[in-house]
Amino acid sequence: MKRWQELLGGCARSADELRDRLYLDAGEVAEMDRIAASYPICIPEYYLDLIDPADPHDPIRKMCVPDVMEFSRGGSMDTSGEHDNTVVQGMQHKYRQTVMILSTNQCAMYCRHCFRKRLVGLSSEEVAARLPEMAAYVRDHPEIDNVLISGGDAFLNTDDVITGYLETFASIPHIRFIRFGTRTPVTFPFRITADDGELTDLLARYGERVQIIVVTHFNHPREVTDQSIRAIRELQRAGCVLRNQTVLLRGVNDDPAVLSALLNRLVSVGVMPYYVFQCRPVEGVKNQFQVPLVRGARIVDEAKAEMSGIAKAFRYAMSHPDGKIEILGSAGEGKLLFKFHQAKDRADNGRLFVCDVADDQCWLDDEPSRAGTL
Repeated sequence: MKRWQELLGGCARSADELRDRLYLDAGEVAEMDRIAASYPICIPEYYLDLIDPADPHDPIRKMCVPDVMEFSRGGSMDTSGEHDNTVVQGMQHKYRQTVMILSTNQCAMYCRHCFRKRLVGLSSEEVAARLPEMAAYVRDHPEIDNVLISGGDAFLNTDDVITGYLETFASIPHIRFIRFGTRTPVTFPFRITADDGELTDLLARYGERVQIIVVTHFNHPREVTDQSIRAIRELQRAGCVLRNQTVLLRGVNDDPAVLSALLNRLVSVGVMPYYVFQCRPVEGVKNQFQVPLVRGARIVDEAKAEMSGIAKAFRYAMSHPDGKIEILGSAGEGKLLFKFHQAKDRADNGRLFVCDVADDQCWLDDEPSRAGTL
């Protein structure tokens, strides 16, 4: 067993293990256990140490500790139409140039805002199982120039599994780069820094054949620790390009000062902001974490005012069934301006449209493809 696997075995996986650390009473323990029966708990010791146990509203706590709001009604389990885009078990092809692989249902930490709560730590029905079939699909579609390996967390796969993905897709001539989606630099940096750099040596070796991009998921400035920076530096030394996707979360980073501090800090350690995502209306997530669109646009604009050009080169967007839709800002009189950054229907690519948006509205429920073009 690798050292990182031994360390991961020490994760807190029940409310009882959190009782003393977070000063929980018997009622809170019972409530958390009830939630965990539907949405499991998994919190590494490292990430637990980032929580202020005296603050019940601590943003780090909010992202990892169960809350009764997870049982509030509303939302859906597949908010971006992932099932409709599946072409091989575990592989989705929504956008022309990209396939996305659900490589595992495991994460180092089970985030409470996860948009794949339907499978993380639970079901393996959607997880990739037939690599040769996926490779054949990519070979038969020369328009695909990149592969995104996601999950769960792509780095929760063993080195042997990661090697299989890299060897397979780096050998296909029209693949220009391979992305790994991972939150381990944030929640469990030892996956990268333990075991004498075996993972980064692997990435460096294949990086000589195809560009490897690591997409991280930092949501709060306090997640950028000395340990996470060490993991970032190791990945950079391996030749990986690092980009970050942040989710706008109520009670975590829905403050211009917090959001700008996070993204400025990431740039300072060489992690370029990629997207700030609107939180999806996922069952067990939407009522706890979603921020209204109008307020979100204002937060993003005010945060950008405190950033350099490089730090604010991200897009504020939502992953909608119709595509990746950029939220551009106010169009006046209760309207917001949107743009298809990527579209499932290629005819919509780049299209601008305006929608009436109520002050408390957090998502576009109607089909944006039907909205009027500017």
